[in-house]
Amino acid sequence: MDPGNWATDIAGGSQFGYQLIWVLLMSNLIALLLQSLSARLGIVQGLDLAQASRKAYPRYVNYPLYLLAQIAIIACDLAEIIGMAIGLNLLFGLPLIWGISVTILDTFLLLFLMNKGMRMMEVFIVSMVFIVGISFLVEMFIVEPQLGEVLSGFEPSVLSGNALYIAIGIIGATVMPHNLYLHSSLVQTRKIDRSLKGIKDALKYNLIDTSIALNLAFFVNAAILVLAATAFYKNGLFEVAEIQGAYKLLEGIFGSLAPTLFAIALIASGQSSTITGTLAGQIVMEGHLNLRIQPWLRRLITRMLAITPAFFT
Repeated sequence: MDPGNWATDIAGGSQFGYQLIWVLLMSNLIALLLQSLSARLGIVQGLDLAQASRKAYPRYVNYPLYLLAQIAIIACDLAEIIGMAIGLNLLFGLPLIWGISVTILDTFLLLFLMNKGMRMMEVFIVSMVFIVGISFLVEMFIVEPQLGEVLSGFEPSVLSGNALYIAIGIIGATVMPHNLYLHSSLVQTRKIDRSLKGIKDALKYNLIDTSIALNLAFFVNAAILVLAATAFYKNGLFEVAEIQGAYKLLEGIFGSLAPTLFAIALIASGQSSTITGTLAGQIVMEGHLNLRIQPWLRRLITRMLAITPAFFT
């Protein structure tokens, strides 16, 4: 759940109404397939995706793979950091450059949560996504979409031009490459009975776990798209692609509560997704390069790799 999803969902909803909901659903199914495969790698082989790459490929292949993975994480994190800075700007009037600087503090929050154990980390991320979900649930009651029209969006349609462009953006924002590295590593923090039955049980419960998480993410993404379609498309506002524009228009149409919830949800989603991005960066660096340095230093390096481009942008 990151601000990258928001931009594509808002653009899709404002330009094409409910037409692209089926793309969200298909993206979710693709993500479910890839996430469950990466979890299988972690549970059965006891390797994360980066370690498996180091084991399978020679060094001259591994270094470019690491570089590409790191660039992908920085690119994803760029949207997350700037999205959170926009949320702080909308809610508190904090200039974007200060908002981006504040996100450096995420590193210390991450260190604190890691010291408390992986369970605490998961509780924090789930609570952030829960805030996003509740915010959009309340907004659904404010904008009151027509259920029949929303359901019509699940019918696949031919995509061309700008609709195809936004659909590709939706897939890219839903199927996050760094989450595959992260998932294959996190499943190993569970206590797994290494017998055949134990491994099969772990695979089954992990599939249930992943299905619940990704379906919740789908409902939140669909809520953003439905919000944009109901608030903007229905009112003839077809060119709303920026988060700031959506905030201002929501305020103009529905008063102050909807945009405030929108900004709070944006900060929460930025916070949860930057932490997963930093964790994935650490897994990629350790796995591909076999780099053993102090955990706090490694996290600070992966954080700075993402923040520096955002700061200059």
